[in-house]
Amino acid sequence: MSTINGLPAHILLVHFIVVLAPLTAILAIAASIWSGVRTRLVWLIAALALITVVLTPLTTDAGEWLEKRVPKTEAVEQHTEIGDSMVYFSIGLVVVAALLVFVHLRERRGNPPVRWQSIGVVVLAVLIGAATIIQVYRIGESGARAAWDDVSATAHHE
Repeated sequence: MSTINGLPAHILLVHFIVVLAPLTAILAIAASIWSGVRTRLVWLIAALALITVVLTPLTTDAGEWLEKRVPKTEAVEQHTEIGDSMVYFSIGLVVVAALLVFVHLRERRGNPPVRWQSIGVVVLAVLIGAATIIQVYRIGESGARAAWDDVSATAHHE
């Protein structure tokens, strides 16, 4: 995918990742801690995680297409390198979502997971969720620098 209505697809798709990945992470953390959140939102969390994991490679592929059409700078290369790692965080969200579904289904059957399993899900949700939020920030910040450093430097000198 290269363009959407004449605009680089990466610029449009990245907004889905910037919203969906942190939202999914926050909901997954909440659902891992509170059964009421899990009961109400587990299927939404699973759907959001799946959408994120599908959109992530589409977004990075569109970014690689765009990279070939912009001036090669260190900032662009850094953004591309960091951005390529996002797929691992998206996969991590799918794993956490699957664990939440597992816990939810066991609870519905009246056979809740043992304490260490519940603690393990919370720890994984917090670690993967926090890491995902941090990585989205890092990727976005590097992308903003790649796109706007020249503009802000010019504006600063005027």
